[in-house]
Amino acid sequence: MAGTDKHRELLAEGPAIILVEPQLGENIGMVARAMANFGLGELRLVNPRDGWPNEKARAAASRADHVIDGVQVFDGLAAAAADLQFIYATTARPRDNFKPVRGPVEATLELRARHGGGQKTGILFGRERWGLTNEEVAMADEIVTFPVNPAFASLNVAQAVLLMSYEWMKAGGEGVAPVSPERTPATREHLDSLMDYLDHVLSVRGYFRTDEKKPKMMDNLRALFTRPGFTVEELAVLRGVLVSLEKFSPAKPRGAGSPETD
Repeated sequence: MAGTDKHRELLAEGPAIILVEPQLGENIGMVARAMANFGLGELRLVNPRDGWPNEKARAAASRADHVIDGVQVFDGLAAAAADLQFIYATTARPRDNFKPVRGPVEATLELRARHGGGQKTGILFGRERWGLTNEEVAMADEIVTFPVNPAFASLNVAQAVLLMSYEWMKAGGEGVAPVSPERTPATREHLDSLMDYLDHVLSVRGYFRTDEKKPKMMDNLRALFTRPGFTVEELAVLRGVLVSLEKFSPAKPRGAGSPETD
């Protein structure tokens, strides 16, 4: 359905759309077209399989050139999300973690409120064949799922982006009150730095009972720390606690997570 009018204002704001390891250039192009249809302009790619730039993506974008020209490419999700202060992960599968689960309407109202308050937000979309890993979902603040047929819950990544983009545009006329926090919300870069230091301190102190259990335990800790939406100041307090524990704890690790019995 044609309807491009270059004489009217081009909307291109809102949350960053992050595609994790997208495969087909055509899908990236259709994502860009869906974003342009509903006023989103920032597309980030994590390790696109066929590289970038991609002429098939540009062709499929159907003149959404402003989105294609502005694409940012990253080697990993941590770098792609480093400057974001609130993130949704899209998934069709139940996840065993601590994160709230929202529908697309509720999620976009939250995104609108945070965007209105000056926060940088994003939405994660997984691979065409199997979506996001548990570790990638753990990097988000909350989960958004779509009310689809439970017997056929497979959505093309462009369809999923289209649904969220449509809800974003629709929520623009609902008078959403902006969220203006008194303190600066932490970015993923702040959180990742704290998690790396927490990993170090806990490893030294023998918190991880086995190497096999460590990834799951770190996922649970990351989910715990992203759930409340920490501010920069709060993360600084937590880091100070860890520094104190590392500096003033006995030199001998407790080992296997159990107390010392001197």
